[in-house]
Formats: sequence, structure tokens, C-alpha cells
Amino acid sequence: MNKGFLLQAFKITLPVFFGYLAIGIPFGLMLVNAGYSWWLAPIMSVLMYAGAGQYMAVALFSASSSLSVIAVTMLLLNIRHIVYGLSLISPFKETGKWKPYLIFALTDETYALMTSCPLQKGISAGTFYGSIALLNHSYWILGSIIGAVAGTLIPFSFEGVDFALTSLFAVLLIDQIKKSKDFIPPIIGVIVTFLAILFVPSDYILLTALAIGVVTLTLIKYPSRKENTSWN
Repeated sequence: MNKGFLLQAFKITLPVFFGYLAIGIPFGLMLVNAGYSWWLAPIMSVLMYAGAGQYMAVALFSASSSLSVIAVTMLLLNIRHIVYGLSLISPFKETGKWKPYLIFALTDETYALMTSCPLQKGISAGTFYGSIALLNHSYWILGSIIGAVAGTLIPFSFEGVDFALTSLFAVLLIDQIKKSKDFIPPIIGVIVTFLAILFVPSDYILLTALAIGVVTLTLIKYPSRKENTSWN
């Protein structure tokens, strides 16, 4: 790989570097605080690499949730990646051996960079997209390791660390509202979550809220078209 391009890729991904350190370190701290060994942080970050999903996994494991609940929750949490993948079918056609990894390493931030940065001249699509994905992945691994090791070796108050996931979603929500000017999804989220808290057992609050929220939003955004039938 051209060293000059690698430096350019680093510059492109620099905002993600700082963001992933800020979010990855609390994940490592949270994992250790939940009673797991520090080395599980890099393993999860290498093999799972799901960002918010990793936060959620720690919470679900700690709550002794069933595998079925964990699987469905993760599916609903990351269902947006279906849309990401569909929009990248054409750009990924010429990525060659990078393609399997690019599909695995497709995060919100990586998707944003791939769709906003033009392909560099003289660089293959695989090298361009692969460099961005690989650098972002390494940032997340680094952040999780720092957090996990720090949580193991340094006396640290974990009060408030578990709020990092909530903060992450709050930031993403605010950013999405600013871009889309659409308040319907967050309003639906608040309503279904409130109802789930009132009427659903604690182990299934998140799963129920996600499921009802996705269905409700789909029905509102994409209502079924009924053919008008005239009766004589």
C-alpha cells in the first residue's frame, strides 16, 4: 500500500480516531466493571466490532439474558446496516479481496466516510475503502484495550461510565435530527419505551420497545397502498 495514501487515509479518519477512543475507553471500563477479564475487550472488538452493540452485549450478559433475546435485540439494534449494505453494492463491486472484510467492518462512522469521501485517483476501490475500514477498526480496538487495562490496573470510580451508551445514542440522535429535521422517529421511540416500561417485564423492555418501534415507524413511513374499489 502506498505510504502517502495511508497517511491521507489517516487524515480522513482522524475524527473517527478521537471519537472511537472516547467511546471505546468507556466500553473497556464498563466490561471490566461488569466482572469480565480485560482481554475480552480486544477479542470482542476484533471479532464482534459492533460499537453500541458491544455496550449492549455487556449489559445483556450481565443481566443473564437468554441467547434468543440477545440475538433478536442485536438484530433490531443493527438492522440499519441492511440499508447501508444495499447502498454500497455498486461501490463494493470492484473491491476484490477486501469485500468480505468491508462488509464485516461497516460501522456508522465508516459508512459516513465511504459515502462522503471521493475515491482517490490512482488508488483501487478496495485499497481506498479497505484502508478507511481497517484504520477505524484499529482505533476501536485501541480504545477498548486502553479502557479495559486502565480499569484493571488503576483505581477508578466507575460511577457514570455505564451512561456512556446513553450518551452515545443521544449524540447520534441529535445529529440525525439536525440532518433530517424529522422528529417522528424519536417521538415514537419515547412513546413505545414508556409503554414498555409500564407493561412489559424488565428483561424484555428493550426488545419489545425496539420491535414495536420499528413496526410502528414502518407503518407510518411506508403505509400500505390500498386500491380504491368502486361499487356499482
